[in-house]
Amino acid sequence: MSNSIEIKELSLEIEGRPILDNISFGLGEIEIACLLGPSGCGKTSLLRCIAGFEKINHGEVFIKGVIASKLDHHIPVEQRNIGMVFQDYVLFPHMDVSKNITFGLKGISSLRTKERLDELIELFGLNEHTNKYPHQLSGGQQQRVALARAMAPRPGVLLLDEPFASLDIELRESLACELRSILKQDSVATIMVTHNQLEAFAMGDIIGVMDNGKLKQWDTAFNLYHQPKTLNVANFIGEGTFIQGEIINSTDVKTDIGRIKGQVPHNIDVGKKVRVLIRPDDILHDDESKLTALVRNKAFRGAQFLYTLETKNGFIIQSLVPSHHDHAINEPIGIKMEIDHLVVFADEID
Repeated sequence: MSNSIEIKELSLEIEGRPILDNISFGLGEIEIACLLGPSGCGKTSLLRCIAGFEKINHGEVFIKGVIASKLDHHIPVEQRNIGMVFQDYVLFPHMDVSKNITFGLKGISSLRTKERLDELIELFGLNEHTNKYPHQLSGGQQQRVALARAMAPRPGVLLLDEPFASLDIELRESLACELRSILKQDSVATIMVTHNQLEAFAMGDIIGVMDNGKLKQWDTAFNLYHQPKTLNVANFIGEGTFIQGEIINSTDVKTDIGRIKGQVPHNIDVGKKVRVLIRPDDILHDDESKLTALVRNKAFRGAQFLYTLETKNGFIIQSLVPSHHDHAINEPIGIKMEIDHLVVFADEID
């Protein structure tokens, strides 16, 4: 399958300050990718390079197999066949929903314009709002209109910069799932910038974790969680605690909370001091276990509690426990380790 977007060794400097450093990745024809990372990590700058708002200092940007950017070549934004929705999605206040959506449809017949409008109205569930003006719509409805407007000309690629940032958390997650379904139906390759992991997991076929202008890992959500390539990614994705350990052999790590079994990375030698990532789902509550820990904090999550536990050795770990096991703060509970994906890092690595 060919790529809708291909980035090769892209670097960006603004006024002599490095913003992006040697970034490379490819996005398939109908894939959805999310750029995930903390504020200021460079993810919006990368999106602007793809869109053509920034001229890159090194590398290449290909869109649908055509080179759009390199040091001595730059196709203008309006010629890149890209749809864009940014945080401050601004609808035209003097136009109703129908006119906002069809604004970018130029050079096609009124019949084809009507067909595309009807298609998008149906896709985004806006049937009851076609004659309304932006001020008559909720935030979620306005966002749907902005997305429909960006998709109306059937762009080769859709770029979204924190499109749900102004919406409440519950609406953001539900709209992310809904939008993913719509994009798949309309076969639109998409890159979305977000700092929200749940949004990224809900939307993305693939996720790029960024930090300090570098792309740390370009992978599926499952692999980012269970097989992070760097300590930085392991720290950023999901929840977890690092404990000290020592490599015993290719399948065993000795730690202060017991011996942990799993596949040790080939590049870490026996006897090496390591940090072992313990996820909340690695620690199971077991009343019969001789290993116990004190409940130091707990967060109710509906079907589960997230317990923060302190072991007898003073280590802090977390455990996801079914919420019918409601234990008091400072109460000891039995635990056992069940680690399917061993994640270890040599102390000097990342």
